[in-house]
Order: sequence, then structure tokens, then C-alpha cells
Amino acid sequence: MEALDAVSVAGEIDFSLLALFLRADLVVKLVMIGLLLASVWSWAIIVDKSLLYGRSRRAMNKFERVFWSGQSLEELYQSFSEKNTTGQEAVFVAAMKEWKRSHEQNASSAFGVQVRLEKVLDVAIARESETLEKQLGFLATVASASPFIGLFGTVWGIMNSFQAIAASKSTNLAVVAPGIAEALFATALGLLAAIPATIAYNKLSSDSGKLVARLESFADEFSTILSRQLEARGPQ
Repeated sequence: MEALDAVSVAGEIDFSLLALFLRADLVVKLVMIGLLLASVWSWAIIVDKSLLYGRSRRAMNKFERVFWSGQSLEELYQSFSEKNTTGQEAVFVAAMKEWKRSHEQNASSAFGVQVRLEKVLDVAIARESETLEKQLGFLATVASASPFIGLFGTVWGIMNSFQAIAASKSTNLAVVAPGIAEALFATALGLLAAIPATIAYNKLSSDSGKLVARLESFADEFSTILSRQLEARGPQ
């Protein structure tokens, strides 16, 4: 009979997500809020990066078609230098600026020009890579830390449940269930934040790596083109 009464009382307790949050201890509430904010921010990064990588791929495809269309480097430089550039366009413009500067100064060493061009290309690639990979570290942090933060909230909630059981000197379902449910809710939020962040981090890291590889490949090809032109000029 007592068991039936306990089940009846437990059935009357509100186990909605909002109710679980409101009944939770302050520490558990802070854990829940932190995990919820981390999850929302993670999704914002996921959407932003997905759109950015899509734009970058389309921009690279367009630039490669124009670059290999047969236009002169000077025409391409005049076209791209007049606007804000990203990706391969930014790498191309940075290298062409150094190329033109060396010509204007009548650089005497072709080797020196080549070294400076390679350094400029490396810096431009590093700058673009930083833009592509920005905030991915946050996703990695959320993916690795959220389950443990949720577990901390769960452990804290269960400790409070045990204290409530000891204070009431009763182990019936009406006493135990609410505290356990609140505690497990923290773990659920931790997983809710961690699982999408883990999947997205792996996918976005792969996409970023492919885009950076395309930048490096273009830089190598463009450096080879400029190197041939330096050789064609002959010794100064």
C-alpha cells in the first residue's frame, strides 16, 4: 500500500524539463545554464562555419576558372586588388604586391625575390588558415568537456538527493525520483552539447583542412609560375 501511495505521489510531481530546472540546486542550475549556452553557441559556430566554407569553396572554384583562363597576371591583379579579397584571391594579391615591389626596386637577386615571395605566400596562407579555423577550438572544448561538466552536475544532484533521503528518513519513490531526475538532466544536457560539437568539429576540421590544402596547392603552382618568369628575365 505504501508503495502504491509513493507511486501515486511521484506521479503527481511535475517532471517537465522546466520543472526539473527550477527544482534543481543552484550549482546544478549553473551547470545546466552553462551547458545550454555552450550548446547554443556551438550551433551558431556550426552554422557560421558551414556557410563560410561553402562560400570559400565557391569562391575558390570561381577564382581557379578565372586564373587558368589565360588572362595576364597584371590584368588579374588589377581586377582583384580593387576589392576585399579572401582565400586564393588574397594569396594571389599578396604575392603580386611583393612581385611588383621587387620589380619597381629593380631587385638584383632572383633568389632573394623568390625567397621573399615564398615568405609572403606562407604568411598569406597562415592568415587565411587562421580565419578558416577560428572558433573550431571552442567546438573541440565543448565536445571534450561537456560530458564531464554534466557528470559533475549529476554527481552534485545525487549528493543532494542522498541528503534529502537522510533528512526525511525515507527511501520511497516520491523522495528519491525528483532529485535523481534533476541530476540526470544535467548529464543529458552535457551529452546534448557534446555530441553535435564532436561530430561538427570532425567534419569542419576536415573541410578546413581541404580548403587550406587548396590554398597551399595554388601557392605552390603560382610560385612555380613566378619562378619561371624570374628565370626568363635572366641575371640582373
